[in-house]
Amino acid sequence: MPKSAITLALNLGLCVGLVGGCATSVTPNYDLKFGDALREAKLQMIIDPDAGKNPDMALGIDGGAARETIVRYQNSFKAPPPATNVINIGGSIGGAGQN
Repeated sequence: MPKSAITLALNLGLCVGLVGGCATSVTPNYDLKFGDALREAKLQMIIDPDAGKNPDMALGIDGGAARETIVRYQNSFKAPPPATNVINIGGSIGGAGQN
């Protein structure tokens, strides 16, 4: 075997060994519990986890009223309601003791 082929084989073996050494985790206890807090928080926010399996239609607002509600909500960002003046009765705006 030529010397360059031996050097290439040794370098390749060294690279494989280094990459394999980097594949192990330094924090296995943390890795086992990674994401548990998020999963637990999601489960606590879901009222009925099996709701998707229920074929009954959801009762509540009809389609037309729901659409108008969404349109009105979206339009509220285009033209926000006008600001109202607040009349301060019986109090001072500045600090205490001002005349």
